[in-house]
Amino acid sequence: MKKSSFCEPRLTLFIVMFWLLACALILAADTERIPQREDIEDKYKWQAEDMYEDISAWEADFERLGSGLSGFEKYEGHLGDSPEMLLNCFKLSDSLGIIDGNLYVYAYLKLDEDNRRSEYQELGGRISALDGRFEEAKAFVEPELLTLDQEKIESFMKEKPELDIYRFYLEDLMRQKEHILSPEEETIIAQASPLIQTPLKVFNMIDNADHKLGTVVDSSGKKIELTYGRYLRILKGADRELRRIANDTVQQSWLRYINTLAATLGSSLEKDLFLTKVRGYNSTLERTLDNDNIPREVYNSVIETVNANLAPLHKWISLRKKVLGYDTLFTYDLSISLVPEFEKKYSYQETKKMALKGLKPLGKQYLKDFEMGLNSGWVDVFENEGKGSGAYQWGTYTSHPYVLMNFDSTLSSLFTLAHEMGHALNSYYSNQKEPYIYHNHSIFTAEVASTCNEAALMKYLLTNA
Repeated sequence: MKKSSFCEPRLTLFIVMFWLLACALILAADTERIPQREDIEDKYKWQAEDMYEDISAWEADFERLGSGLSGFEKYEGHLGDSPEMLLNCFKLSDSLGIIDGNLYVYAYLKLDEDNRRSEYQELGGRISALDGRFEEAKAFVEPELLTLDQEKIESFMKEKPELDIYRFYLEDLMRQKEHILSPEEETIIAQASPLIQTPLKVFNMIDNADHKLGTVVDSSGKKIELTYGRYLRILKGADRELRRIANDTVQQSWLRYINTLAATLGSSLEKDLFLTKVRGYNSTLERTLDNDNIPREVYNSVIETVNANLAPLHKWISLRKKVLGYDTLFTYDLSISLVPEFEKKYSYQETKKMALKGLKPLGKQYLKDFEMGLNSGWVDVFENEGKGSGAYQWGTYTSHPYVLMNFDSTLSSLFTLAHEMGHALNSYYSNQKEPYIYHNHSIFTAEVASTCNEAALMKYLLTNA
């Protein structure tokens, strides 16, 4: 029987496809797979559903916030009419602000679980836009407050003691009077809010969603697809050549985005310059410090103190170079231990126990709340593909704190957990004791709680070494 004319090409195609599949399977088996979100056990994930049970609950609050913005209309031009009018406007702003915070934080917590998820990119975009509308709706408030004389405000507070909660807010507003614009101008700035956030959003998408650090091969021939966690582990390893290759691979990986990153950085600087000029500051530094009422002398003092005390750092680097026996010390040589025989990996359970022991001086209630947070869905522990990098603490006035980790079983992760949980407990207590308008912390004071935890932990570890 005569062969069909398409039989041989089809057989050839089948053989080629089989060969490609076999190669792919071999390559996959030879490359350490990056964990996906679904690979992580639920007990190691934060519980965002404590804030919203599901997306429909989020949507209900989204609708509530959007429809509530019209409530500001009756207060515009009437804040000085009566103490009731002023108090009710403040209460409306606070109640909608709580909803706005929950919507915003939930959307971006879910996005940071895996920045590649388009549905959470959409949620983030929607609440960012609505947040801009919220700021626009109440943009008249501060300019109008600044038109009221101090005597009238004081009389309002005497008539309505509930207003006294806002005393510090009003005093701080008066301090910044020359930088608060007209209602119309404040509205324009509020409308620009989504645009102002664009440079940071673009960078986050590159850094956490699109950016691939690359692949390296270790001394045993094993291919390693790099993540930030794996990269840091390699930098702490004894294989200097692998450290060099990994470092070069990661640095080169950024060059694929060099033009986009340059444009993003340029846009960020232009945004800062715009806000500085439009609010009448002499520099971005002055504007940034003025938000928290920090004198420039304090900032300069920090810089001067650091520069005046670099000798111990230089001595440490010289000692590192001597102990390692290197002629030249590169950045990829700065993380390797000088005493590798004492290096140890810690499980997450061991890390939690060590943190609790180290923080014992902070008292029984603090330890009880610390442990409760660790076991109640506050912490997202392990790295997965697409997850936000680094570590942070976040949350809202009505939610429990949330801590993002990329735990890698090192001593560094122990300090990171203590640090971020310091922020978390600080927020937890502030939300319990402070009114909404004062529950947040400036970055200048927020780090006190976290570094206090690190100092206590360090003392414990040195004492028990």
